[in-house]
Amino acid sequence: MHGGEEHGVNPPSRVNPPLQRLRPFERALRRSPLGDGLGVAEVAYRCQGWNGERADAAVDAEEALTELVAQVGPGTPIVLLGHSMGGRAALRIGGHASVAGVVALAPWCPPGEAVAQLADHRLLIVHSDHDRVTPAAESLDFAARARVAGAQVARCVIPRSDHAMVRRAVTWHRLTTLLTGALLGGWPFPDPVAKSLARSGAGIEGLDLRLPLWAD
Repeated sequence: MHGGEEHGVNPPSRVNPPLQRLRPFERALRRSPLGDGLGVAEVAYRCQGWNGERADAAVDAEEALTELVAQVGPGTPIVLLGHSMGGRAALRIGGHASVAGVVALAPWCPPGEAVAQLADHRLLIVHSDHDRVTPAAESLDFAARARVAGAQVARCVIPRSDHAMVRRAVTWHRLTTLLTGALLGGWPFPDPVAKSLARSGAGIEGLDLRLPLWAD
């Protein structure tokens, strides 16, 4: 699920740069050991914006998820991957019974955003500490509140990157592939992530992980 605007009722452009920004993530997933067993689906937004209480991106995402479950069957594990506004949409619908987990990249998490729907679900957030569009502090607050609400949460920080995930792009792609594959059961989570997912209650332990995974 790609990003968008806070407000905007026009449909996304044909070029749709926010969607193109996620293409390298798709390629990285397809090149991974998950291989041919992985299916990738996109959400076609009706408009560019979230648009307040209309929450258009979340509505479109939920409709797409319902259609996908009907196609693949309710027993097929699904990971929701979203960036920015798409991350907010993924988090909003992440409590669906067929969702194995959510990977939210630089998600838009405004203060007070709902978390109750994520109880008993796995949530992985990846954010840069230099994001100037969606503040990393807000995703940290969201993660902490979601954990209190009963979600299994880990949050990884990519230092010195940006909202567009251009700086240190390879790290974004590899970390996203690692987390997505672990949610699907393809391999274990890194130990710090697994420990964070096992935590419960108040506190931010495991919600500011700076993993020494790769150098670009």
